[in-house]
Amino acid sequence: MDRCVVLVDAGYLLGAAASLLVGEPSRSRVAVDHAVLISALRERAEAETGLPLLRVYWFDAAPERRPLPEHRRLRVLPRVTVRLGALTRAEGRWVQKGVDAAMHAELTELARNHACTDVVLVTGDGDLLPGVMSAKEHGVAVHLWALQAADGDFNQSEDLVAEADERRVLDRAWMERWVRLRELPAPFPAPGTGQRIAGILAAAPGVPASSPADPAPGRPQPAAALKVVPTPKDLAVRSAAERVTADRAAAAHGGPVLRWTSDRGWVDRPAADTPATAADGLPTLAQITTSAERWADREEDITSVGGDAHEVGQVFARRWIDRLGTVDRLTVLWTDYPRIPHRLDGELLRYAARFGLLAHKDDQIDEADRYAIRDGFWKELATRVPGGQAAMADD
Repeated sequence: MDRCVVLVDAGYLLGAAASLLVGEPSRSRVAVDHAVLISALRERAEAETGLPLLRVYWFDAAPERRPLPEHRRLRVLPRVTVRLGALTRAEGRWVQKGVDAAMHAELTELARNHACTDVVLVTGDGDLLPGVMSAKEHGVAVHLWALQAADGDFNQSEDLVAEADERRVLDRAWMERWVRLRELPAPFPAPGTGQRIAGILAAAPGVPASSPADPAPGRPQPAAALKVVPTPKDLAVRSAAERVTADRAAAAHGGPVLRWTSDRGWVDRPAADTPATAADGLPTLAQITTSAERWADREEDITSVGGDAHEVGQVFARRWIDRLGTVDRLTVLWTDYPRIPHRLDGELLRYAARFGLLAHKDDQIDEADRYAIRDGFWKELATRVPGGQAAMADD
């Protein structure tokens, strides 16, 4: 039939875009608007072939072939079919398996069944060469698209380029319609935190900030000097009275007061049913979400939420705030800023994990992403509470 089909190797497309924008083929460094990307592919394919689009096939890999949030967003777009290979760990890095084979099989099947007259391939892998040759034998015209290389060189197999009927290079201007550099969060802890915490520790009762007899740098220190700075265990076992005294002393001298982001350590563990602070008594998102709202949340996650760490924190906070009911209850949190209640914090991180923030990181959300997720939560909260933005600006 007189229709065109687009087959996209996502690893090639997004890796090449990242290489051009940031100098390395790391997909995590770029943010993609998938709806705009699919529209751009369709528009260009129809213009070059002069034929209506049958379908865009998106080939990618995922751990255990389970779709990531970006795959779930893609597969609900019109005329898009997602095919997943396996993403496995080998020699300390992630590798794709089965993606080339799936592209080869789809290309061959489309040509054999005369489902289209023109095929657009967005790939650079020479393993697809037999599939291209087979498609041509069945009368299909093969259009091979390349992405502009960062170093001005080629990023496709020479044999694949030679076998294609038509060749095009998609330039930076075309890519910038749907991809942008992802903003990286500030490193954690923030600059200057070390000096602030050092001041707090120096204010701890019975702990000298420094000793005039400290040896010069490079010389062996006496054993007594090793106890100048208390360990987290030392801080955790301090009595409530000592902590109150230290906090008041720090506040009196204009110094900061140390806060924690969980119930462990500085905050005493309460009895089983007793919240450590008033903020710990606030409900979690799951407790105030109806089944209908849960379904709507899932739809929004699939179709609208991009998965950026800041955005994820803001979306979670927006839903929680909207369903909490009253701003008066939110003001309770500011007494513990930047600590998020333990149960709510755990729920927030579990929600973030659904957006692929665990991918390529040994099933852990790294510290920078955790900081960005929580920062997004507080920024959304600050827009809803009187004086919240000023409080964050002063922090």
